[in-house]
Amino acid sequence: MKLSLFTIFFILWASSLFAQKSGSPIIKGKASFYSDWFDGRLTANGEFFSQEEYTAAHRSLPFDTWVEVKNLDNNKSVYLRINDRGPYIKGRIIDLSKAGAKAIGNLNQGIFDVEIRIVEKRDLIIFPLDFLRLKKSAPLRQRSSYLDFNLITP
Repeated sequence: MKLSLFTIFFILWASSLFAQKSGSPIIKGKASFYSDWFDGRLTANGEFFSQEEYTAAHRSLPFDTWVEVKNLDNNKSVYLRINDRGPYIKGRIIDLSKAGAKAIGNLNQGIFDVEIRIVEKRDLIIFPLDFLRLKKSAPLRQRSSYLDFNLITP
């Protein structure tokens, strides 16, 4: 009887170990930020890009995934939403909007050593207050498709 109770207890305990989630993997690498040229253009998920939003581009993470990007030089971090694909420059793992880059470091630096962690739903309640700030009006490129296709060239 004791042996069968011990066996059942052991099986339940062992199965609970496999059900636990491991922590989010941390990815380390270089980050850069978008040029102003991209402001108002379409991102890979179909929305218009804005430098004032807390968004980022990653090659493989699903759209609308929230990540915490931490600058390894000064330990500042920011929460960003993935809405685009990139970066396409070798050695870089993420492209940040200017708002995201400004939150973790000096824009004159250009490239940051960062670590990225996927943020789970329960962590989303600790956003910084400037995430809720008002945005400026839509860029001219967003308001006029004529300008976008006929007058503005890369």
